[in-house]
Amino acid sequence: MTEKKILIPTIEAVRKFVTTVTMFVGDVDVLSGRYIVDAKSLMGLFSLDLASELTLRIHAPQSDFDCGNLLAKLDEFICKEG
Repeated sequence: MTEKKILIPTIEAVRKFVTTVTMFVGDVDVLSGRYIVDAKSLMGLFSLDLASELTLRIHAPQSDFDCGNLLAKLDEFICKEG
């Protein structure tokens, strides 16, 4: 399992995020506090507080080719450390 902190600040960003994640075959979740939603669900994402930092959880190891490819495509949403 791979986790990254993300920000999805606008409606257009949510649409782009879901479109990108939908291409990934495996399971992907977004966490906000105690809430967990399917990252491929527009309705689910809109039920979260998009003004705050969220956690992206990909149910595959980061070393997995598809996971690395997905992370590269989602780079604009991933919070940069430091």
